[in-house]
Amino acid sequence: MIENENLLVWTAYAVAALGCLLVWCRLTGWMWRYVREPLRVIVAVLLFSPTIVDPGKELFAPAIAVIALDMLFKVGTNAWHAVADLAIYGIVAFSAYLIFCFLRWPVERWWKARRAANSAPAEVEDERTLREIMAREQAPAADTRDDRNGDRRLRIEPRL
Repeated sequence: MIENENLLVWTAYAVAALGCLLVWCRLTGWMWRYVREPLRVIVAVLLFSPTIVDPGKELFAPAIAVIALDMLFKVGTNAWHAVADLAIYGIVAFSAYLIFCFLRWPVERWWKARRAANSAPAEVEDERTLREIMAREQAPAADTRDDRNGDRRLRIEPRL
């Protein structure tokens, strides 16, 4: 296999793996976030971790494919090396994910506090008691000299 063929095969595999990852993201979309995100990291590691097949030519293949084919054909020459590569990539990916989570956590707390501070004045504006609400509803249909806020109006507008 020449270099262009290897690049072509890896490009086709990358497109297929991205499609599989997209389908996996759609399948896990309903889950709780703290279950969904690690599952997505696991699938990304399984799909995108390469391992060396021929050290002399520096040919790589997906680690999960090497493991599956070595177990299927009972060859076992590259399976343990592929498992080791898969474990290393998994540790690196989960470490990066944990760092991302620890950086995201204070930002989310700040964002929730900011939203709560912005939405609090809107709730405080209308603090009428139940008695005031009931009195307003039982008011006569005729126009009174009070406006919506209970202030006295200077002129009476006809009701339509």
